[in-house]
Amino acid sequence: MQQTAGCDLDELRTAFPAWSFFRSDAGVFYATRRGVHLRNTDIDKGLRQTVSAEDVTTFVSLLEDQTQMAVRS
Repeated sequence: MQQTAGCDLDELRTAFPAWSFFRSDAGVFYATRRGVHLRNTDIDKGLRQTVSAEDVTTFVSLLEDQTQMAVRS
């Protein structure tokens, strides 16, 4: 996926289908898990219900980390 400031949210939706995406008026990227309600034990392991970042590179990195953590849980 091309990681540019003008990132297409549809690309993110395709790459990470388990997440819902939006971008705030201030340009911050947000994603929240679809149909998953994390338990406290999941949160204690580092999983997050919602992630955000001000740039797409950091945002994609967070999503990749969360995906890998969820697989290991």
